[in-house]
Amino acid sequence: MKIKSSTVLRNDYNTISTLAHESQEPIYITKNGEGDIVLMSVDAFENRERVLQHRAAILEAEFSRLSGEPSYTVDEIRCKLKEKYDNA
Repeated sequence: MKIKSSTVLRNDYNTISTLAHESQEPIYITKNGEGDIVLMSVDAFENRERVLQHRAAILEAEFSRLSGEPSYTVDEIRCKLKEKYDNA
């Protein structure tokens, strides 16, 4: 975890920007010694969003499975796909 003061952000933006890009981690900015904002590179943010969307999709699938909706094994899916390809 990277923590920097708002003074560093104000006076040396390029250093903070470089740190964000190199570390690919959030940078916590403090103001008067208290947490104020969190900064991250666009790439790190987009990657984080992809991970969160992927986790949400997995959770949704797991909730569906637990609620009794039909599910298939990998072998069952392979057989169904093979049948479709053979019949095409």
